[in-house]
Amino acid sequence: MSSQGTIIARVYTSGAQLPLDGVPVTFTRRLPDGRKQLLALLFTNSSGMTPPLAVETPDRAESLSPGAAAPPFAVVDILVEAPGYKKVEATAVQVFPGVETIQLMQLIPLPTLGTDRGAVIYQPEPPQNL
Repeated sequence: MSSQGTIIARVYTSGAQLPLDGVPVTFTRRLPDGRKQLLALLFTNSSGMTPPLAVETPDRAESLSPGAAAPPFAVVDILVEAPGYKKVEATAVQVFPGVETIQLMQLIPLPTLGTDRGAVIYQPEPPQNL
């Protein structure tokens, strides 16, 4: 039996965490064969937040004993692309059953001169030893 958790992306710029409104945020998950499945394309509000996205997760009871075959969380990838900013991606974001996950996504403005248009990728945290 599965459960649900929710995930929200908070998109902002600068160290002052200025929210960005109307930014498209793509939520995907990897299928067992390696392909990506689109979960949702959501837009940020004036606070820089997406609406909560419900994500199917393993049942909480499966995490109560050590040595479980699968981790007790779902894994989601998040991609943010906005004009004038570097593309930002967070991979393997953990979503736990019954928990609201908020993933911070800081957008870095593109330089006005030069060609540095590379992406910013947030690497996944090591899996928690549960």
